[in-house]
Amino acid sequence: MYEVDVAIVGAGAAGLSLAHRLSAPRFRTRPRTVALIDAPPGPLRPPRRTWCFWEPGPGRFDAAVTASWQRLRTRPRTGAPVEGDIAPLRYKMIRSDAFEALVAGQLASHPAVRRLEATVEAVEDSHLGARVHLRDDQDRPRVLRARWVFDSRPLDSLPAARTTLLQHFHGCFVRTSRPAFDPATADLMDFRTPQPARGLSFGYVLPLTPHEALVEYTEFSPQVLTPTQYEAAVRHYATAVLGLGELEVVSTETGVIPMTDAPLTRQTGASVFRIGAAGGATRPATGYTFAGLQRQTRAVAAALHQGRRPV
Repeated sequence: MYEVDVAIVGAGAAGLSLAHRLSAPRFRTRPRTVALIDAPPGPLRPPRRTWCFWEPGPGRFDAAVTASWQRLRTRPRTGAPVEGDIAPLRYKMIRSDAFEALVAGQLASHPAVRRLEATVEAVEDSHLGARVHLRDDQDRPRVLRARWVFDSRPLDSLPAARTTLLQHFHGCFVRTSRPAFDPATADLMDFRTPQPARGLSFGYVLPLTPHEALVEYTEFSPQVLTPTQYEAAVRHYATAVLGLGELEVVSTETGVIPMTDAPLTRQTGASVFRIGAAGGATRPATGYTFAGLQRQTRAVAAALHQGRRPV
């Protein structure tokens, strides 16, 4: 049996962010043993993905930022676009592999942090802490005991709510044969896309170079699309709306973010808490934001550092 002060289930954005904060130099004056449990390669491990967020000036993750923009543009269905400078803010893009590498480097230098590759089968709460039942990379059953457990695994289903929508999207990193993008300006919410019967849709263009960009189709609606429908929507946006011409698709990513006003239970036991989307980082107005997740994990880390219950 392993024993730690803090167990973090899942090494996605939420788990990595909390581990990163707990391993920061300011927390080493009050060292805590931490286990970050990552799912083995397969369906339980999140695929490569992209996060964007607003931030004024330099930030703690700048070493992992792929690109950033200070000029943004929104395009209505008809009429002139609205464009402006958002200083002192910048809109920053982080790819998950760069973020994981940044956090892994900090964790590797912290003697009290241990990374485990295992499948979590259950989290059992008790008045003295919690037990995480898992299977290691050799499929052997193991138990990890922790004073606090932070579980970032997605919920099986959402509770009843007045509003439940899905923010779902399909994006392509593309390379064009001609210079088609302005690297200084990002297009957010281009409403020239065909609108669904229920909900709304829009396109994104996040340029990296004059020839490269993330081109994405997003819907807010009750139902996801099929892979063929997503591909057709992005192809239509890239060719019929943007007029990009000949292009190469370098990589793709697809995601679904639940958006609800349902009350989500943050604490599920005396020593067990949810973080990430399962812990309330989902709201109808904003969806699941990287900046919101950082506020959540910052509050948890500060509470642990001060010896308070991390609610």
